[in-house]
Amino acid sequence: MANAAVAHTAEAHEHSQGDAHGPAYQAYQILHWGFVAAPVIAGADKFLHLLTDWDRYLAPALAHLSPLGAHATMLVVGVVEVVAGLVVAVRPRIGAYVVAAWLVGIILNLLLLGAFFDVALRDFGLFLAALALGRLSGVYDGGSLLKREAP
Repeated sequence: MANAAVAHTAEAHEHSQGDAHGPAYQAYQILHWGFVAAPVIAGADKFLHLLTDWDRYLAPALAHLSPLGAHATMLVVGVVEVVAGLVVAVRPRIGAYVVAAWLVGIILNLLLLGAFFDVALRDFGLFLAALALGRLSGVYDGGSLLKREAP
């Protein structure tokens, strides 16, 4: 019985160090880089409008609160999204929760808008995935991207 506990502890330590072939570490990497790419791409597209007209996703109630107007507010949103993605890149343990909080804001905005409930549901799934990244980062994030060694 004691040998099984020691083996389990050793296995848990090995996995916490980042076994590149382990499914949990691979899931962490998928979520990590996915939550770098998605916010950076969506944020940059607030300036380019290649994917969609982002301004139509801003609830009028929130647009009226902004002194900038709808389009300028969405540009600020774009900057925040790019920064959030970059934080995930270098500090996923922090960035995951920043993105999760941001997604809650997006969901609330869509619910206030009274439209795009399908997008709100998708963003709820992304919120859950960001929370999962945050939890996995507690095991696999060795700190800064620049300091991390290959497993």
